[in-house]
Amino acid sequence: MPGKGTLYLIPTTIADDTAGQVIPAHVTDNIRHLRHFLAEDVRTARRYLSSLKIFPSIEDLQFSVLNKHTSETELAEKLLPLTNGNDVGVLSESGCPGVADPGALAVAYAHQQGIRVMPLVGPSSLLLALMASGLNGQHFAFHGYLPVDTAECRKAIRTLEQESRQKNQTQVFIETPYRNNAVFSNLLKSLHDETRLCVAIDVTGKEESIQTMSVRVWKKVSKSWPKLPAVFLFLA
Repeated sequence: MPGKGTLYLIPTTIADDTAGQVIPAHVTDNIRHLRHFLAEDVRTARRYLSSLKIFPSIEDLQFSVLNKHTSETELAEKLLPLTNGNDVGVLSESGCPGVADPGALAVAYAHQQGIRVMPLVGPSSLLLALMASGLNGQHFAFHGYLPVDTAECRKAIRTLEQESRQKNQTQVFIETPYRNNAVFSNLLKSLHDETRLCVAIDVTGKEESIQTMSVRVWKKVSKSWPKLPAVFLFLA
């Protein structure tokens, strides 16, 4: 019986054409031998790996789709190469696998099977935004997405602000780019004037903008956000 392989967690870029700046050489050194990959979107995964220029032929690589709809039975089948002794790589659509990402399913399975998991260093918009926000980086919570419905969104913001005040906790969340302005408006209409709000747009990208101000000051600024990936953070 062959030994089990290693599950490599492969970071991807969070802004276009930035691999040379944000993907360390040790990542490419560690993954150039891989031939099996799990990815949320095979097309973008192929494009990303091709851009690294470390594989003789992208056509020789094998890909399986891993998304939030993948069942445990399907996951076991997709990870057969791993249990048969082959190393397997997991790719996120953006940033680090397993963080706000279905890659966590593969990682949990690997731990259950006693398989080694190797996380590789790469860009995380959440951590980079927190670093640059000036807010509490010692006590924070990531909440994913806020509700889409306006009333529910504002209610959630008020609840998170109360928690932030009670715990001195930075609240962190993300949003679909086309909803950036709607969420920003809900934040300004729901948060107290003295709450500090950070908006981090296109982190590591050409249009990167990271600004932290009190809600009172934000209200005086006429701002329209581009349809680019954003991280929102606030501290009451």
